[in-house]
Amino acid sequence: MLVAGAAVAAASGASGAAAVGSDVSSNWAGYVASAGLDPTTGSAQTFATVSGNWVQPAAKCAAATSSTSAAFWVGLGGDSESSNALEQIGTESDCTTNGGARYTAWYELVPAGSVAISLKVSPGDKLAASVGVTGSKVSVKLANLTTGKSFSRLLSMASPDTTSAEWIAEAPSLCASTNESTCRQAALTNFAKISFSHASITSSSGHTGTISDPAWSATALELAGGGGGGFGYGRFAAASSAAQALPGALKSSGSSFAVTWSSQEQQHSDPGYGYDPGYGGGGYPGY
Repeated sequence: MLVAGAAVAAASGASGAAAVGSDVSSNWAGYVASAGLDPTTGSAQTFATVSGNWVQPAAKCAAATSSTSAAFWVGLGGDSESSNALEQIGTESDCTTNGGARYTAWYELVPAGSVAISLKVSPGDKLAASVGVTGSKVSVKLANLTTGKSFSRLLSMASPDTTSAEWIAEAPSLCASTNESTCRQAALTNFAKISFSHASITSSSGHTGTISDPAWSATALELAGGGGGGFGYGRFAAASSAAQALPGALKSSGSSFAVTWSSQEQQHSDPGYGYDPGYGGGGYPGY
């Protein structure tokens, strides 16, 4: 799943925070927190909720031979080669082939496909999202703090994954049909920069902390293409890409960071997977 030899230690500026590692992904950029031992009980812990805010980036679009897509989300699960689940909610900034921009919102409980939600999103809007899991029940919430509108659902899922938490900007996979061989990783939309804030996790035992809380391990992911391979990191590899996304260092609070789009030629391998019946943005974002 992680690129061998790529991880390095990077100290967080937050007081009492654990070191934050770094690694490379072919489709994710941002931060992942992985559950460790519960500081209260000493047993293996899982996460109950994840939350975070971001400002919707504007898509910088131009007429092209193919569309582009960028998904921004928070979620639980998916950070394991043995995982078959991921619970997430987020938004997108997409470009059509004629140079038009499109902004949408969605949720997804992998292995099911993504579901569009009727919440209007515009560039510059301030958004707040959360995902919570209790047993087989999954709550997804997305609020547009700028417009005052919000969306929430309580859903059922057979086997949620709660062993990791994520705050991600992603080049999602797009599919023309239910046939996985038709899937491809989208070219990443030029979104310039996205700022995440108010990142928080609560463990199943009730412990709440930021990304850099020493109760769990955190990893910063650079979207650089070509080297992923497992679920979560780089499962949706594509033939080629001309962009990457770079996460900045965590702020001293441990709960804020930015991801910056950067044009840089990259090479990928292996076909992508996923299903998006509309062949639009969001096909298995982040999984």
